[in-house]
Formats: sequence, C-alpha cells, structure tokens
Amino acid sequence: MIQLTIIRIEGYGPWTVTLGSDREAQLQMLQAKIYHDVQRLFSEKNCIVFFNRFDEYFAITNGLDALDHKEIQRELAELYNDLKMSMAIGAGKTAFEANLNAYNARKEGRMLDNEARIFGNALDDADMAQIMHIDVDSSTKVGDRLSPYEITALVMKIYSRLAEEFLKRNALTFFLGGDNFMVISNGVTKEQTDAVIKKVTAGIDIKLNCGIGIGKTGRMAAEGATKALDTIRDLRKQGKIQPIYEIRCL
Repeated sequence: MIQLTIIRIEGYGPWTVTLGSDREAQLQMLQAKIYHDVQRLFSEKNCIVFFNRFDEYFAITNGLDALDHKEIQRELAELYNDLKMSMAIGAGKTAFEANLNAYNARKEGRMLDNEARIFGNALDDADMAQIMHIDVDSSTKVGDRLSPYEITALVMKIYSRLAEEFLKRNALTFFLGGDNFMVISNGVTKEQTDAVIKKVTAGIDIKLNCGIGIGKTGRMAAEGATKALDTIRDLRKQGKIQPIYEIRCL
C-alpha cells in the first residue's frame, strides 16, 4: 500500500486577482517559495513532494499519521497566513487508487481534522513506495542539434506521452525539470516499464534511462531510483547498456 497526500491552496485563483494586473512576477516567486516550504516540511519526515499544478502538490506520505499532517499544516498556516491550504489523504495498492481515494475524501467532505482542513484517513499499513526516475540518454548530444526551446518542446512531448501511458497502468508521472521525470509506479513491472518506454520513444530518435527505487517511504524510494539511474550511467561508461535498473531500499 502507498499513501498519498494532496495539498491544495484553496481559492487561489480568486485570491490572485486581488493582487492586481501586475501580479505575475509576484505569483511566480510566491509559487516557488510555497513549493520550497512544502517540500522542506514533508522531506523532514521522509516524504517527497511533486507539484501537480502550482496550486496543488502530491506527497508520498507513507508513515505519516494525522498528527504529522496537522503539524505540517500548522507550520504552513504560520508561513502563509493570507492563504488557506487543505490536505486530502488517500491510500491504495497503486498511486492512482491512492489519488482517487484522496480525491473522493475531499469531494465527499470526509474530514479527518476540521480545524486543520485535513480530509481522508491516514493508514498504518502504507509501507511501500515504488518510484521511477527517468531521464533522456545522452541529453547533451540532443543540445548539439536542437535549440533550447526545441529541447523544451521535445521534453514536454515525452512528458505527455509518459503521463498518458503510465496512467493506463495506474501510475502517476511528474516533471522534475531539465530532462528528468519521476513516476509513482507501485504495481508496475520492469517488463511493463520497458514496453511503455519503447512506445513513448517510438519515432522521436530519443532513448530514455529508467532507475527504479523501492522503499518504505517516498524519500527512500526516490533515493533508490536516483541511485539506480546513476548506476545505469556508470554501467554505460563501462560499455554495458542497461536502460532499466532497480534498487530496493526496504
């Protein structure tokens, strides 16, 4: 089982209008700061956060109970007293199932803590997270033939394809910046991953590397995934091509 917490800034759109028309630079700085603080607070509890939209974040929160969530919520409220934030917690065998359970808890108004605006229920048996860290193989060579913006367009195309194909397997894909992606992929096998990567890269003259990390917490799984990706690079230097590699940190 994996536990996800969806953190949302409530009423963000209407609030931004109150800043006037010359607000975009302010909003970009604010969004970056909020993401930094949300990531910091959850990371301190062995979680990892991905931005879904800049007013909504997904955290893998295996091992966190209601009090842990309330503590983070209280700190965020102190940092951003002009904004209202809520959390919805869900668990499942796959990331998509956990996402649905969190979504339904919010939709149905199933409050875990009314004062802190926390929906859903924190589970004790969410003790396994699987994360993929995917990047473009030899991306510096891509820069030799494409301009910076053309590279961005290509990366966004890859992101869209990865998100679409992994969603069919109940996995959630997030863009990390550069040419890096992470996929919360509980239940997805290496064989399925290989099939997805081949389909995504068909016809675009790009190869992808995929490190898979499995751990009890989101942060442990992410660390394992990045170690696995680094191992792929090290093996390549030795002349060994292994585009998918898995490390378990249980």
